[in-house]
Amino acid sequence: MEKCRASSRIIIIGAGVSGIAAATRLLQNNFQNVQILEAEDRIGGRINTVYFGDNVIDLGAQWCHGKQQNCVYDMVKDMGILHETGDYYSPIKRVRSNKEVVPHELACRIHDIAVKSMPSGPHPVVGSFGTHLTQTFWRKIESELPQVNRDVASEALNTFAKHESSIIGADNLFEVSVREHIEYHECDGDKLLHWGTKGYRRFLRLLMKVSADTPEELGLLEGRIQLDMKVIKIELACPRKVILRCQDGDYFEADHVICTVSLGVLQEQHEKLFVPPLPAAKVNAIRSLTLGTVNKLYLEYEKQPLPDGWVGFFCFWLEEDLIELRKTEYFWVEGITGVHMITCQPRMLMAWVNGPHGRHMETLSDEKVLEGLYWLFRKFLTFEIPPPKRFVRSSWFSNPNFRGSWSYRGVMADERNTGPWDLESPVLGEDGHLGLLFAGEASSRNHFSTVHGAVEAGYREADRLIDHYTSCSVSA
Repeated sequence: MEKCRASSRIIIIGAGVSGIAAATRLLQNNFQNVQILEAEDRIGGRINTVYFGDNVIDLGAQWCHGKQQNCVYDMVKDMGILHETGDYYSPIKRVRSNKEVVPHELACRIHDIAVKSMPSGPHPVVGSFGTHLTQTFWRKIESELPQVNRDVASEALNTFAKHESSIIGADNLFEVSVREHIEYHECDGDKLLHWGTKGYRRFLRLLMKVSADTPEELGLLEGRIQLDMKVIKIELACPRKVILRCQDGDYFEADHVICTVSLGVLQEQHEKLFVPPLPAAKVNAIRSLTLGTVNKLYLEYEKQPLPDGWVGFFCFWLEEDLIELRKTEYFWVEGITGVHMITCQPRMLMAWVNGPHGRHMETLSDEKVLEGLYWLFRKFLTFEIPPPKRFVRSSWFSNPNFRGSWSYRGVMADERNTGPWDLESPVLGEDGHLGLLFAGEASSRNHFSTVHGAVEAGYREADRLIDHYTSCSVSA
């Protein structure tokens, strides 16, 4: 008997925002047999809102990036739950490793030159993102700020590059594609729209149609999510079915599977996860795109430890201090571009650490991480920061269900002529059956690395199945 929407068995691997978006879209379009298998003991994937401090913090996705053509913003814009960060961080200090605070006007001028040195326009740049930034920056310094201290300008450029690397998710900008600025489409508007005291999980609840009064319920997905269910084998079988096997021995059959696992998991497991092996073009995309590591460190205090007039500071390393740092056990703090306050959490400080330094940080104990942080504070600040009341951090790379934070287009993707378009393409069974579909932020052509890109990808694959069954009557 021919399958229809109501009778088709859909299994989604991953209860992150992409999987949840796909599931809710399907359920709202008359698909009735939809299940999600999630390897973690919670939903949300790389959205992970936890209680901490005066309300909540986000260990993963934190901000809604822009307003225009952003499906996350469009969904909530009239609800009053997203708030602009605006110029909250504009007074941030730039402090050299000899404790000298760079004059604010000078720091802003150098920063503006660095921003204008970023790749832009409709054409690829030469070399890499980092090559273009470095060469353009020094040309502009010579023409626009020739009198500036070259050491300070160099320190500013290094910090700016590390900060941009953390935004993109790259270990460094020399690994970023010459097409990154073309392929990734920024959404106009405030790039740091925040969720107030609710965190990004509020958006998950909205997707699932959960009331703010009952935040722990699953709404549309009640009874449809199985946690601690790690899929270890996905087999496209005949006739017209997909077989899934889980680590605990459970076995599932489906008509269609939407795989939303992270790019890092695909890179580590695709050879043993899929039967038969994935097509060459998809394997090329998996191996060529990159999942970066960006981690967060949160420190809670009895009261805000920064003095009045400070919202945070960026670290400008003198070259001789950086050389010495790299010889010590605290070498990983080079990956911390700065430390700052966060909105709606008046007693807290937050730091970011990315790339190889962030991955090394994950191997350390909390005590060793705090030891390194406080060494950094003493190195840069003339005032004392008291011990924190509590401390928490993310560890995205070492978690086998993620293996990183978010994706970006690296130079290897250029060399191998691939991209998200190859990652998103469905895989058909031997009988031509639309068996295996792929979603997740890394499969978004123009909004990779973002929550709205992940949501769009989930909707895209749900719509693919909706279109596949357009011939079925709604009453079925």
